Amino acid sequence: TGAISSLQRQMEIQESELRRIRSEKELLQKQLREREAQLQAVSDKFFSLTEEQRQEEITVMMEEENHNLRQVVAEQESQLAEQSKLISELQGTISQLRAEAVSTRLHLLKHRQAQKEIQSQAEALQHKELQTRVALERISSKFERYRNKIIQATFSVEGSQDPQTELTDDEVLEAMQKIINERMEFQQKLKIKGSK
Repeated sequence: TGAISSLQRQMEIQESELRRIRSEKELLQKQLREREAQLQAVSDKFFSLTEEQRQEEITVMMEEENHNLRQVVAEQESQLAEQSKLISELQGTISQLRAEAVSTRLHLLKHRQAQKEIQSQAEALQHKELQTRVALERISSKFERYRNKIIQATFSVEGSQDPQTELTDDEVLEAMQKIINERMEFQQKLKIKGSK
């Protein structure tokens, strides 16, 4: 948005410069019309002189006016050429600034679209994380129930004592392994004696 505002300010400056040049061009044209009016006034004055005086005065004045007019025309043509060149450059700059503004807007639209996609992905990940936590809590609950059943089965055997402190998983496994070994030894002894 800042880039677009900057481009718009540059366009406004260039357009203001273009208006100033056009205003100067109109002023030069107005001055030329005023000179033509002055020439017409001089011509009207010469009609009141004698024919000979008129011819002499006309000749001198026409030569002087022609010289002045040629200078004015040359200056105006030069200024108009410079102004036309500057106008063309300004129009090119304005076109470039407009193209940059369009490109910046497209870039912003793409950036906003990318932000929406990232937001959507983040929401999907949060939903998946929530589902994973729920599943983990269920598994943990099942594991805890299974562990309690193991402890209950392990320490409900005749001759075993209830634990006095919280058991670790390794201690539970060790107690189970001890019972399994004792039962296997007992089974082995029964086989040796031939008992079913």
